[in-house]
Amino acid sequence: MHKISCNEEGNIIHVTYMPEAGEDKYSDPVPFKRDGRVVLSQTEVSFTKKDLVSYVCDGEPVIKKKMTANGEVSYVENMETKVSGTSYSATLTFEAGPDDLLFGLGQYEEGITDRRDTILYLYQSNMRIAIPYLMSDAGYAILIDSESDMIYESRGCEVKFTIDTAASLSYHVFLADDMAGLVKLLYKVTGLPSMLPRWAFGYIQSKERYRSAKELTDTADTFSSLSIPIDCIVQDWYSWDEGMWGNKTFDRNRYPDLLSTVNKLHDTGIHFMVSIWPNMSPGCRDHEEFAQKSWLLPNSNVYNAFNEDARSLYWDQCMRQIMASGTDALWCDNSEPFSDADWSGENKKSEEDRWRVVTDMSRMSMDWDRLNSYALYHAKGIYENWRRDLPQKRVVNLTRSGYTGSWRYGTILWSGDITARFDTMKKQIGEAINASLSGIPYWTLDIGGFFTVDDKYENRGCNDTDHKPLWFWHGDYNDGVGDPAYRELYTRWLQFGAFLPVFRSHGTDTPREPWQFGKEGDIFYDTIVSFIRLRYQLMPYIYSLAASAHMKGDLMMRALVMDFPEDSKARLINDEYMFGPSFLVAPVTEHMYYMPGGEPIHDKEKKRRVYLPEGCGWFDLYTEEYHEGGTFIDADAPIDRMPLYVRAGSIIPMAAKKEYLNSEDLTADTLLVYEGADCSFDLYSDQGDGYGYEEGFYDLTRISYTESSHSLVADGFKDLSDLFLIRHISRGQKSL
Repeated sequence: MHKISCNEEGNIIHVTYMPEAGEDKYSDPVPFKRDGRVVLSQTEVSFTKKDLVSYVCDGEPVIKKKMTANGEVSYVENMETKVSGTSYSATLTFEAGPDDLLFGLGQYEEGITDRRDTILYLYQSNMRIAIPYLMSDAGYAILIDSESDMIYESRGCEVKFTIDTAASLSYHVFLADDMAGLVKLLYKVTGLPSMLPRWAFGYIQSKERYRSAKELTDTADTFSSLSIPIDCIVQDWYSWDEGMWGNKTFDRNRYPDLLSTVNKLHDTGIHFMVSIWPNMSPGCRDHEEFAQKSWLLPNSNVYNAFNEDARSLYWDQCMRQIMASGTDALWCDNSEPFSDADWSGENKKSEEDRWRVVTDMSRMSMDWDRLNSYALYHAKGIYENWRRDLPQKRVVNLTRSGYTGSWRYGTILWSGDITARFDTMKKQIGEAINASLSGIPYWTLDIGGFFTVDDKYENRGCNDTDHKPLWFWHGDYNDGVGDPAYRELYTRWLQFGAFLPVFRSHGTDTPREPWQFGKEGDIFYDTIVSFIRLRYQLMPYIYSLAASAHMKGDLMMRALVMDFPEDSKARLINDEYMFGPSFLVAPVTEHMYYMPGGEPIHDKEKKRRVYLPEGCGWFDLYTEEYHEGGTFIDADAPIDRMPLYVRAGSIIPMAAKKEYLNSEDLTADTLLVYEGADCSFDLYSDQGDGYGYEEGFYDLTRISYTESSHSLVADGFKDLSDLFLIRHISRGQKSL
């Protein structure tokens, strides 16, 4: 028997199926209509009974430890399996329209935005974030209410989900006039994104890894002395004592006084983020506290984040030193803690084999119907306990994995340990688009790629001593910053990163600070610093986008098809995107100056093909030259310029051009009005941190422009020129 419930607006349909026999199949079509027209049909649901298997120890446990790409793991060697119960696998099939584009399902590696005619294995792993939410430009979306791993298959008009383990099957269908409306319906069911502090949208400097307190503070001092803006510096792994992987206490020989170190960073206006891990070495204090209470996942050294008491203990361990010392953000690395099964070997496995090895290992320690949601509960524990104990400081949790609704918990997701190659960078654009269309509002990546080296093994980072070929460790730049081709790639990647929701540099094998790429007067260094400063100039715009995400469910970055659904060319573009309502971003994804190894490229035109969607005009951000929409152009793209265009009919609030040192050092004092259409912008400001905004302590000012009169007004203000320097940019004359 199946039941269908519909909310009162009729645009959210919740469907639940309960199996009644060993094998059940429901083949009666279930149509879903928008504006009286069927846009999607459920064609079949089936259940197949299956045995559940648990793993038990044969005699005294023989515990083994090994070092993996995801840190130190321990496991019981003498395990046996036994049948421990029964459940079902479930298959859910739909029929989509013949011309529908399909988006979402999380973030993967291939850079393909349209999920049509493809197979995706929805499981969590390094470089993969599975979210079972599928959206179409035809005005519908499907959300599977399951924490199990699953397989998505699309062939022609058929769309099928195979859920590995499910005692029942539940899903939502959303119906809306546009894609933005579908995202808002998703948030209506899951909850809206949380609000990050303002500093989290500034520049975040990270690398693998800073090795002492002195190196951290020296780096901060260099940023200050060079007047390069920065808001956060990150301590990656191995802050603990030797042999104590994952212990949340710093090694006092290298970090003798963490409180003093954090205070020094704060004195220079820099926030501090610390990497923490769910897996802990047996024998270290943190591990033993969990072991004594039996709060570790079976057959592992990973704490049980599904247990509320275990989540509280994990937080208490964070509080003892890390948070008590004033740390501002946590980096919950390895939040899909059994993905190391895939991270070995010289050759990459097939996609099916990768799914099998990760899920097989995960089933040894987790309930089979929860393999995809560890990171969700991990983030929930951090958020709820942080909110209780540190109410003056907003939660910031950089985490490598997430799941449906994890955006409620102060999370920033990133794309994992990617390689330093231009083809990887190009794929990341498509993955960023789909991450956003899956409901992930705050997404970022490792600017410059994580793995830089190819086969010059002595230049590897991550304490690599094996010097073995590995499928995932194949960057194009054996000499890192010593190769001008890498400096070119990094500069292009940083330009891209400056127009992502979160702006963060990270990676191994080679340094990542701006001065490692040259000095003042060198084109790479000058460009890197200029884009960091541009990010800070745009902070009033960016922070207002974040507020709109939190308050209204608007996405910070969007596929072109989302804003221009009637443009047939825009529907197919996957290497450009909108950043907020105004900026069209077109990253450069090829070498123009040097080939890997440093060989100069001669006579290559420094241009990038860009499509400007129809329905509006576009202004070049640099030259203010106007272009009609609906056209391809060959945009100028020398190394100091990433093609950026502003939509005609835009208001851009900015901070004046000066040497900002951090986000606290700026105010919105300039309005750029790109004429051509009526428009408005909601300018948001608050204290920058804390939760006063929840009590109404914020300012939200709607600024409106009318094209017919070229007038600019704002609610509650008689004359905006008393507050802002206002510039009007038009097709013809520019006026002050």
